[in-house]
Amino acid sequence: MSAVTLRSLVAQRKLSPVEIVAEVLRRADAVQPLLNCFVTLCHEQAMEEARKAEAALMKGAAQGLLHGLPFTAKDIVDTADVRTTYGSVLHRDHVPAQDALAVARIRQAGGILIGKTTSSEFGAKCMTDAPLFGSTRNAWDATRTSGGSSGGAAASMAAGVAPLAIATDGGGSTRIPAACNGVVGLKQSLGVVPHSQVQDAFGNYTYVTPTTRDVADTALMLQAMTGAHGCDPWSLGVPAQPYFDALRPASDLRGKRVLYRATLEGRPISADVAAAFEAALATLRSMGAQLEEMPDEGYDVEPVWRVINHTSWRGRFAPLAEAHGEKLSPSLLQQLALAQHVDGVAFQQAMFARTALFRRVQAQLETHDFIFTPTLSRTALPIDQDLFGSIEIDGQSYADLRPNWFPWTMPFNLTGHPAISLPCGAGRDGLPIGMQLVGRFREDQQLLQAAAGFEAAHRPANALPVLAF
Repeated sequence: MSAVTLRSLVAQRKLSPVEIVAEVLRRADAVQPLLNCFVTLCHEQAMEEARKAEAALMKGAAQGLLHGLPFTAKDIVDTADVRTTYGSVLHRDHVPAQDALAVARIRQAGGILIGKTTSSEFGAKCMTDAPLFGSTRNAWDATRTSGGSSGGAAASMAAGVAPLAIATDGGGSTRIPAACNGVVGLKQSLGVVPHSQVQDAFGNYTYVTPTTRDVADTALMLQAMTGAHGCDPWSLGVPAQPYFDALRPASDLRGKRVLYRATLEGRPISADVAAAFEAALATLRSMGAQLEEMPDEGYDVEPVWRVINHTSWRGRFAPLAEAHGEKLSPSLLQQLALAQHVDGVAFQQAMFARTALFRRVQAQLETHDFIFTPTLSRTALPIDQDLFGSIEIDGQSYADLRPNWFPWTMPFNLTGHPAISLPCGAGRDGLPIGMQLVGRFREDQQLLQAAAGFEAAHRPANALPVLAF
């Protein structure tokens, strides 16, 4: 069931939080051996909180927005008194003293934490594997990756565990696994959800995000997470918004102008994704949207993202690598090495390029309402894919994985514009395909309304099969 449905049934006392949490934990236990999507499950704590939620309901106490609803949190997001390992053997037994702000707000709204979902080590990879726990498998095919770095959140969501999942996104880490697993992944506007853990708050490009199975649930979760807080300068002056309460799915998009682009010049796209993209464009046209192909100038930003991202990681993890390199993921060490010779001038030039990209997107969205792209250039990669290996698309091999698999996610981490990945059917391999809709800066409500309308209108020719477990 969706979170919205569960919320209604709880409020009507037709379904108990105890029943919901018990069933969700049963499902988590059942899928864990197949998917390896949890690091920690909170059986005793979750059931105790469910009993308290039920008692409050029976007493007629005021209910929060998410009263009695189970949620998961990615294992790089701090949770008070619940083990948070960051996917690292170095933090195998780490238990934070306090919640990350997003977790605290979900709890304050009545949400019940049932477990911590897997992440690549420190979230530093677009697949979900780490020395601590191994690999997380795709919900649709165990031989494929779940994507990353929020792969546990998306795989468990697709497998029907909790209806709400806290994820993170620094270059596509919410939207990539959402597309790989056929769920909804939002990267909201910069500052809409305050980030209490980021170390460089002023230069931030990372986001604590919702992952759900449909757009209404995303709006519900975002409403609980939003609102200014002093820990995050980007959030100041950004008031909480009733994203769910005000959600009015746009049944038509008449008068809306949509820029679209399938791929960047010189970058590949699979025939399956190209066909799904054309079908999605047809749906947008049927809804009355005015479509215009977008020039791709300035969007091939992986080198810029890499300088900003890898220097951030080097600043954070170089001491760990020096002291404990043999215990860290080889891919993390390789990425730290890429930033070894980046000097301050090169970093500042990357920041100049980030500003230029922001202004380019801003200018395009002054005359248009949305940007529409594929989320990924192909379906989920093999489970043993090497981050620094070649990527295969329709029988052709391409040397660089990131710019050839997810060129469209990184730009909007840098610019801060809201971007949502929506399920759009399946490829011939039976695996999910996702499309990305991007909105105007801080106009997340309008993006959610358009996304919900598209979700209702789009009936892909190749629907996802029923899960086999």
